[in-house]
Amino acid sequence: MILRFTIRQLEYLVAVGEFGSVTEAAERVNVSAPSISAAISQLEREFGITLFVRRHAHGLSLTQAGHSFVAQARQILREAHKLNALSNELTGQVRGPLHVACLVTFAQTVIPTLRRGFSDAYPDVEFFQYERDHALILEGLRMAHFDIALSYDLDIPSDMEFHELAVLPPYAVLPEDHPLAGRGGVTVRDLAPHPMILLDLPHSSAYFLSLFQDDGSSPRIIERTRDMSVMRAMVANGFGYSIANIRPVSSHVPSGTKLAFVPLTGNLRPMRMGILAMRGLSSPLVVRRFIDFCSEKLRTMSGMKLPPNSEERKGSS
Repeated sequence: MILRFTIRQLEYLVAVGEFGSVTEAAERVNVSAPSISAAISQLEREFGITLFVRRHAHGLSLTQAGHSFVAQARQILREAHKLNALSNELTGQVRGPLHVACLVTFAQTVIPTLRRGFSDAYPDVEFFQYERDHALILEGLRMAHFDIALSYDLDIPSDMEFHELAVLPPYAVLPEDHPLAGRGGVTVRDLAPHPMILLDLPHSSAYFLSLFQDDGSSPRIIERTRDMSVMRAMVANGFGYSIANIRPVSSHVPSGTKLAFVPLTGNLRPMRMGILAMRGLSSPLVVRRFIDFCSEKLRTMSGMKLPPNSEERKGSS
């Protein structure tokens, strides 16, 4: 008996198994929902097995057989990925899929620019982007859902390695008419008496608050948000200041109001942005090229500076 299925169909199967939704899986793999549904139906006919239970209001749930098939499909995809990586090493060509996860912070400000430039430089690479929180990034790396992830150097577990790309010193985000907006630098003690809009993202918020704790002062938090756009809009409308580590290209919010960005001074620990990967795994050529590309591209991006050893790392790949 000859089974007729494709690697692409297995990718669709795994995506639906992960998200439990044809619509969301279609968005993640950049194809139409009918194409996903047709692939799943063809696999079920080919194998003669029901892989999913269809629930009209609750999406799709894997059957017991479906769980086993998705697990095996992941293994096949990993082996196929190894073949592609071997081909790249032997030919020197940079091609094939690259699955990159990133924190929401980077999804809004960093990843779009990096992805556009990398895709233009290496058009044979299929770039897949995933926005996740820190915990889901770690889980996805361990389950080989992602090749690498763009994250901060905060709470890195021992089974992960961190390739530092850029140093991100903190700065104050202020309304243009704020009394501190015209300064060349401000301290956290200068900011403490003023109302604060805290960017309340996991790990990031703890870092921002630690700046005050280390100084022996306390911020006057009047609002919290996990959305950087909301934070900037509230600051621009005079509700308070905020602190961030990544500066947008434009100083204006969508309403047209202008923000002021003032460096924080003092002996403050910066955040560091870099690539997370599983420790001990040999990085394929496409991953190495992406790390090199990020190091070079970040030189021109606002509010970032390279770590001291970036040239060494670049020359060693």
